[in-house]
Amino acid sequence: MSNTDTPTTTRRSADELRALAEAGDALLGEASAHEVIAWVARNFGTDAAAVACSMADAVLPHAVSRQLPGVDVLFLDTGYHFAETHTTRDDVARLLPVRIVDVLPERTVAEQDAAHGAELFAKDPNLCCALRKVEPLHRVLGTYEVWFTGVRRDEAPTRANTPLIVWDERNGLVKVNPLAAWSFEDILDYAGLNAVPVNPLMARGYPSIGCAPCTKPVAEGDDPRSGRWASLAKTECGLHL
Repeated sequence: MSNTDTPTTTRRSADELRALAEAGDALLGEASAHEVIAWVARNFGTDAAAVACSMADAVLPHAVSRQLPGVDVLFLDTGYHFAETHTTRDDVARLLPVRIVDVLPERTVAEQDAAHGAELFAKDPNLCCALRKVEPLHRVLGTYEVWFTGVRRDEAPTRANTPLIVWDERNGLVKVNPLAAWSFEDILDYAGLNAVPVNPLMARGYPSIGCAPCTKPVAEGDDPRSGRWASLAKTECGLHL
């Protein structure tokens, strides 16, 4: 299933959602991914939830859709993705019981080039990410009460303290990171065991996959995110700050 529009749902107030996030955090502690997703299913349901997926792999959509079939999977279509990433997106739409929502920036790449000059990603990567990732996602998340991310603590020092459940003040909804305690090996093991779609670039030295101009392969044993913005003083796109 695929769509570029998100559903309209009646959202609970920010105070109610914040209280739910705090209660969930206190209740679950360091629960398993299955238990965290089950908590979301009990307290929110499918229509209020969204899964953010970069299409490096489909482990998170697969795990969530087991308990929330038909859940929306948000794909940030920046206009700069590898062809393999689009192929993985199509595989997820075809093979999993989810609804792909293509989240688009307000401007095409050509329109952005006209406004800011070509290759903004090289000149001002923070602005490029803000325009093509952060702002579009923020806009779309306004229709949901809770979103799942695949952020893991082992990915980078900036993510070492990632909680399982937290109130997302910037976006105004509950943020759930059910795979926070997983390792990269855990991701690969789950994908293999459950025949989950995996981006072919993962087998070519790309353990973390973003936009094509800003992502490089990494050597075995190196920081898995060291290939992101490899030549720049940048480690995060801004979605999870």
